Amino acid sequence: MTTPLDVEPGSSAAQPEAVVAGVRKIEGRSLWQISWMRLKRDKVAMAGGVVVILLILVAVFAPLICKLVGVTPNDFHQDLVDPSLQIPIAKWNGISWDHPFGIEPVNGRDIFARIVYGARISLLIAFLATLVAVVIGVTMGVIAGYFGGVVDTLISRLMDIFLAFPLVLFALALVGAIPDSAFGLQGDSLRVALIVFIIGFFSWPYIGRIIRGQTLSLREREFVDAARSLGARRPYILFTELLPNLIAPILVYATLLIPTNVLFEAGLSYLGVGVRPPTSSWGDMLSGAANWYQVDALYMVPAGLAIFVTVLAFNLFGDGLRDALDPRSH
Repeated sequence: MTTPLDVEPGSSAAQPEAVVAGVRKIEGRSLWQISWMRLKRDKVAMAGGVVVILLILVAVFAPLICKLVGVTPNDFHQDLVDPSLQIPIAKWNGISWDHPFGIEPVNGRDIFARIVYGARISLLIAFLATLVAVVIGVTMGVIAGYFGGVVDTLISRLMDIFLAFPLVLFALALVGAIPDSAFGLQGDSLRVALIVFIIGFFSWPYIGRIIRGQTLSLREREFVDAARSLGARRPYILFTELLPNLIAPILVYATLLIPTNVLFEAGLSYLGVGVRPPTSSWGDMLSGAANWYQVDALYMVPAGLAIFVTVLAFNLFGDGLRDALDPRSH
């Protein structure tokens, strides 16, 4: 039988708590915290995210910004336009303190105000269309990937049909066939709802295929088998086990889908089937500037640069988000 060690009072051996207290505790990090740390290290992606936030703020506070600058999007300034040449009298398209980006030819509307208000239309349509595409795509992708068999075959063939559909021609035909008032909407509200429906309803297969592939992989994982063995029903498995593990790819591909929708909306407005004048739209501004590029190509710069910066910012942020949320990339 061993005898207890004699320990002097006040010695460190008599107070093991003191030793433990001196050890630095290591806190565990969640996957989202780890992803945020990775994203913060990507300076390019963070710069893109800052620009995205600024664009959203510009779109939300467009009336306040224009009021502070002292410009309006639809007021004519024909006194600043040469009546014979129909171009601004001042050089550089009339750029001044009162009109930071200059004025349009013929009518003299302020370009800065129309760019700011155009951000509202482009981002609103892009976000709403992406939301529609994500909801439909995730739902169809999860159902196809989890149930498999005939259900998977039918949904996959439906995706192929939508991907092969001539979307631009359909948009031109549909917008031309819809009257000025329908479904309880009219004017710009009808046009925005119609464009959101066209873009969102026909672009869901892109994210649907990604979610289907991820679901095929996740449904064979151990935690899904454990849920089945405990008697969990299919709705519980779909919404509690599978969907939370699909949030990362959903966020990534939604972020990358937004700039595509911005470009598509600008293309529709350029072709004349977007929102109607005098409502500001970047695509419509490019269409109007195309008539004056031989006189002065500078008219195309503000709207073209707005589209370029918006698409580039979303793509850079989306690429960084994808790298941050993908553990295999590190």
